[in-house]
Amino acid sequence: MRRYAAAAATAAALCLTAALAAPAAATGDGDGDGGGGDRGWRPVHYDPVNYPAGERCDFAFRTEPVRNETMVKTVATYPDGSPKTELYKGALTVRVTNLETGAAYVEDASGRGLARYAPDGAQTYYAVGPFLVGFEEGQGNLPRGEYVVDGVYTFTFTADGQRTVDWVGPKKLTDVCAEID
Repeated sequence: MRRYAAAAATAAALCLTAALAAPAAATGDGDGDGGGGDRGWRPVHYDPVNYPAGERCDFAFRTEPVRNETMVKTVATYPDGSPKTELYKGALTVRVTNLETGAAYVEDASGRGLARYAPDGAQTYYAVGPFLVGFEEGQGNLPRGEYVVDGVYTFTFTADGQRTVDWVGPKKLTDVCAEID
């Protein structure tokens, strides 16, 4: 329990450090709000996505947001203006539907986190809470599937498409394919 509390505190400290650094890194009208009066937070749009049978699950399925209040804030940029570090927050509920049977699974995917983007295209997320993500065969440290990852963890996407989830503390994982099979 002590280790989990320390991990949660570390993740919260990372997010807080980035948030406190935001006014210095923000762009806009000089008041640190990105020019829009919203302190630099902007909505994230998620489109519905269809996945073919065999790519992640044995059957074709669709993911679509049911509720999306996700916001992102860029707190550091590269010299070309592209994001280097961003914060994510907000409510996100996603429906995953088996396109062959109509069975559906609705899940909270409202995790919070800090994202760091490398110049080569690699991405690392330091996160707390649920997040929906899929793996294709041989794509990372989880078997092919669609998952809800939860807890305190880092999620790394390499430039060549490999994915790795590393939990700090208890591993929480829901196999969404099994939920709607």
